[in-house]
Formats: sequence, C-alpha cells, structure tokens
Amino acid sequence: MNLQSAYIYLVDGSTATEASLDEVKAKLLRYVDMTKKTGEQLGWSYADAAFPYVIDERPEGKDSWLLLRGKDPSTHKAIIIGVGKREKNGKEHSYIQVSLPDSATHGDKSKANEFCRYLARNFKAELHLFNNRIQYFQPRKP
Repeated sequence: MNLQSAYIYLVDGSTATEASLDEVKAKLLRYVDMTKKTGEQLGWSYADAAFPYVIDERPEGKDSWLLLRGKDPSTHKAIIIGVGKREKNGKEHSYIQVSLPDSATHGDKSKANEFCRYLARNFKAELHLFNNRIQYFQPRKP
C-alpha cells in the first residue's frame, strides 16, 4: 500500500510535548461538536458535511492509529491518523501522521488538509503538508 502522508510535528513552543491518540481523538470530537453547533446556528446539518466520517478504532492499531471511515464511500473513503516519535538533533519529538490510502478520493485529501490545519493550530505545531510545504503554527521568535 502506497500512502501519502502529512505530518504535524510538536516542536518547541507547541502546547504539548507529546501527543496521544486519545488527545487527537478528543480534538476531532471537539471539531465535530463545534461544527454541529455552527450548523444549529445556521439551521442546517453542517456537522455531516464538515465531518463525513466515522471514527473506527481497530484492535490492531490500538494506541498507535485510528481510521476515519467515510459515511458515503462514493465521496469519502478513508483517512488514517497515527501518532509516533522521532529523533532529531539528539531530541525526541512527537508527531501526528495523517495518511491517505491509494483508494482515497479528492474529498478525502481536502478533508485531511483541513483536519491537519485544525490539529496543528490547536497544538501550535509545525505542519508538513502532503505537497511538502510547511506551515508554522507555533509562536516563533523574530
């Protein structure tokens, strides 16, 4: 399987030094709740359009990854979100990896970019997008 991946690195200045799968799931559920409340204010079911996935926690991915499975397979198939650590310059840094399988649709990629930005903004992290561009959400010294 050939995956496209984006990475959210927790660096100096991030709100957390480590990310657990439970924290990521909690942030995604908060996103769903926020969009649901926005939809209530607008008078339509915006939450279904903003988060067209079911969070699926598989036993083989316990504490390392979860699967966002599309509610409508014709428009959204799947996004995989995992957590891990890597060593850089003698320091261990945590990261969140957002991956798209080969079967992913354009809608999946758009939503994955949106979720990446949301998570990076919440963690005040450094985001490495699918197209290798980098966005910085952590406070940086001038």
